[in-house]
Amino acid sequence: MRAVVQTVGRASVTVGGEVVGGIEDGLLVLLGVTHTDTPATADTMARKVWELRILDDERSAADIDAPVLVVSQFTLYGDTRKGRRPSWGAAAPAEVAEPLVTAFVEALESRGAKVATGRFRAHMLVESVNVGPRTILLDL
Repeated sequence: MRAVVQTVGRASVTVGGEVVGGIEDGLLVLLGVTHTDTPATADTMARKVWELRILDDERSAADIDAPVLVVSQFTLYGDTRKGRRPSWGAAAPAEVAEPLVTAFVEALESRGAKVATGRFRAHMLVESVNVGPRTILLDL
């Protein structure tokens, strides 16, 4: 599982002209799933994201109850080492990835997080205002 975590002043996801998820003053998480990920991987990643001390004064989202916007992002597993066309072979197929993205969201919520999400398999417009800027790549 791979996540790009950004501190944001605001972030939202729009699908077909409708805002389906949005937050203010929290974390935007772009989440990719690979073939070997499991519900345990999702739980570990959720704990890392929730407790990651990248907000002001080295605080975590858990410390200040910051909201989290989770957007599924299979392209995080794009392989561009050969040629100019990415290979998506390392990305888990949707049937595997979707339940694990849901498990990640549920693991955050079980820790007390307020979570907004994008829409799986939809063409999404993701808007964000990065604060800091602070962007961290987590790879499990």
